[in-house]
Amino acid sequence: MARYTGPSCRICRRLGTKLFLRANRCLSEKCTLNKRKSPPGDKPKRVSKLSPYALQLKEKQKLKRMYGLLERQFRLFFERARKKKGITGDNLLQLLELRLDNVVFRLNFASSRNMARQLVRHGHILLNGKMTTIPSIILKPGDVISVKEKSRRISCINEALSRTESVPVASWLSLNVDAYEGKVERVPLREDIQIPANEQTVVELYSK
Repeated sequence: MARYTGPSCRICRRLGTKLFLRANRCLSEKCTLNKRKSPPGDKPKRVSKLSPYALQLKEKQKLKRMYGLLERQFRLFFERARKKKGITGDNLLQLLELRLDNVVFRLNFASSRNMARQLVRHGHILLNGKMTTIPSIILKPGDVISVKEKSRRISCINEALSRTESVPVASWLSLNVDAYEGKVERVPLREDIQIPANEQTVVELYSK
């Protein structure tokens, strides 16, 4: 299945929550959910209650859309999380958060995960001083992420960094704005990850 390239706001309306797919617009009053909270498409005459399976599927869709993953990729992350020691749901969120593209987004080098993915793929991001073009790399504590020197003049990167005061960097990361450099200080805990989704229902879905 190809990656979704349609309107991002349509996804948020369909799932009924802000997934911050368009960053600046999601944080502003122009957010579509502030104007139209109903799902897109024709309005049904009768609104039926969602079944437990439908609720589980909806939560999975939230995580997939938020982190920009296809079903096969997401399933691989789940299997990896299931094999790790600890709570499967927490492990899943930790793995998703430690993806390189997500860390670039969390460090405010990009205003959205889609933009972060493009920056990585186009070689603007360095991992421990070396260029990498693989957004799905799982980072570990001590890894250093920086913007390539020639890329520090890119306007979208500087615009994203300028919002650091209003959008603080995640507590498990550290950022040196002047050096365009960030570091993974530790593995994120569940309380560090503020997302509009319930990972436990996703575990229940895949455990059937």
